[in-house]
Amino acid sequence: MLKSLSVKNVVLIDSLDIDFGRGLIVLSGETGAGKSILLDSLGLLLGNKTDTGLIRNGEEKLSVTGVFDVSPQNKIFELAEKYELDIDGDIIIKRTISADGKSKILFNDQIITLKLLKELAQYLIEIHGQHDNQGLLNPSTHLNILDAYGGYTKELDTVKNTYLAYKTAQKEFNEKSAKLQKAAEDEENIRHWVQELEKVAPQKGEEEELRQRRSEMMNAEKIIEKLNTAYTALNANTSVIDNISKARNAIARANEIVNNKYSEIEQILENALYTLSEAINQIEASSTEITINQNEIDNIETRLFLLKDLAKKHQTEINLLPEKLQELSVTLNNLELGADDLEELKRKVNSLRENYILSAQKLSQSRQSAAKKLDKSIAKELPPLKMDKAHFQTTITQKKEEHWTEEGCDNVCFEVSTNPNTPLGPLNKIASGGELSRFMLALKVNLAEQSHEETLIFDEIDTGIGGATAEAVGERLSRLSQKEQIFVVTHSPQVAAFSNEHFKVEKYTTGNITTTTLTKLNNKGKVEEIARMLAGEKISEEARAAAYVLLNKDSKQTPDPKSKGA
Repeated sequence: MLKSLSVKNVVLIDSLDIDFGRGLIVLSGETGAGKSILLDSLGLLLGNKTDTGLIRNGEEKLSVTGVFDVSPQNKIFELAEKYELDIDGDIIIKRTISADGKSKILFNDQIITLKLLKELAQYLIEIHGQHDNQGLLNPSTHLNILDAYGGYTKELDTVKNTYLAYKTAQKEFNEKSAKLQKAAEDEENIRHWVQELEKVAPQKGEEEELRQRRSEMMNAEKIIEKLNTAYTALNANTSVIDNISKARNAIARANEIVNNKYSEIEQILENALYTLSEAINQIEASSTEITINQNEIDNIETRLFLLKDLAKKHQTEINLLPEKLQELSVTLNNLELGADDLEELKRKVNSLRENYILSAQKLSQSRQSAAKKLDKSIAKELPPLKMDKAHFQTTITQKKEEHWTEEGCDNVCFEVSTNPNTPLGPLNKIASGGELSRFMLALKVNLAEQSHEETLIFDEIDTGIGGATAEAVGERLSRLSQKEQIFVVTHSPQVAAFSNEHFKVEKYTTGNITTTTLTKLNNKGKVEEIARMLAGEKISEEARAAAYVLLNKDSKQTPDPKSKGA
């Protein structure tokens, strides 16, 4: 609910700070006193576009601040969490507009955009007036409003689940179908590429092996020369092996004398002798393996060029050509099996689509039942509101398949006819003025349990009515205010008499300066204001007595027609 409102420099308002309570809150005053200015101020908190024309004459900027107390169940908390906005206790929204057109919006001291303000404000206040096109008057909200009224959450969940399953399978089918179609278009090329790669048969690590082999053959003479040098050094007339052998024999004879005292030295020389002999054998073998074959070098060059060309064609590395062959082979194999798989997936999609249609049809039947119930309830509300010739109807039509959603296949629109034998039309286009607000009142009385707004404002709901009809309006507003905070801008004394709080809007002129004020009325003030609403500018004692009766129609107190004061 709206706890307090602070308005500074808005048109005729200099500075206004007012607190509000719960229940039915009435705003009254003479025509032109400035009631619309208050609504314009609230409109700025709801995200109305920046309008420098609202800045009080002679001032540089205006500001409007609203403090809201919201219930824990309010969806604004989910939205605030989504946009990482902090809410700790009350919600405070402040908006300033400068003469140069700059606007600043604060949500609990956090700067937000105008777009986000509109999104947040829909969970705080809803205004119903002659030019309103939000909330219930917006056809895009009617589906969710009817669903909340109907309370068939199980059917809604089933439709959502079947829709998501159907769309997931359909997406999978579309993706696989596109891949298969593209692969089919490339089938001839793919077969050629597979055959080409299979013929070449690239091996993992082959490139490095070929390069090493080519380097070895191109440097064969140098390698042989170096091997021969090593062989000669180890196996000359006075070879290293002979010398080590002589040294080993000498140590062996010494060991015979000193009881193997030098056995470790003898073992080291023995190992060295064996290692050198093995080295000589390997040098000799390596020398015989090395050949100088130009044809083989040419073959290696050709193989490397072929591998390089294939890698470039397939935009990969030579070392990854085996994987490319496997990938293309799998694609080719899938072409042969894919048609069967795609057909099976198509059958699955069709089955899930049928499940969705059946669940959507069941949901649609529930909506039809809820719509009839709502229409009957609204019909009962219209005659007391002096709209006995009006007709309200919840119209449900089927969407085209491309517009199906997880909410089903239905379009829902609240339609009205205000006169006999006139066609039904959308609520926001057919009804006007006070009729529009009374339709809203009839709807809101029936939808109060499902409403997500904290505060409702009805602007001049009493246009063109009086007497018992106005009293019926007041009674319904009072009933509705037991669940939500209700503001009503009214000229009707019968409506005003139901208020929990009554504020009088007045305009004063001092010199060349005109100012609008808002005053909370006490009991005597209520009598005086309702008497003015009954009698006009000149208030009679009879009018005061009638006002007292209206205010105390459910009380046994004796009327005090002489009570005065504001």
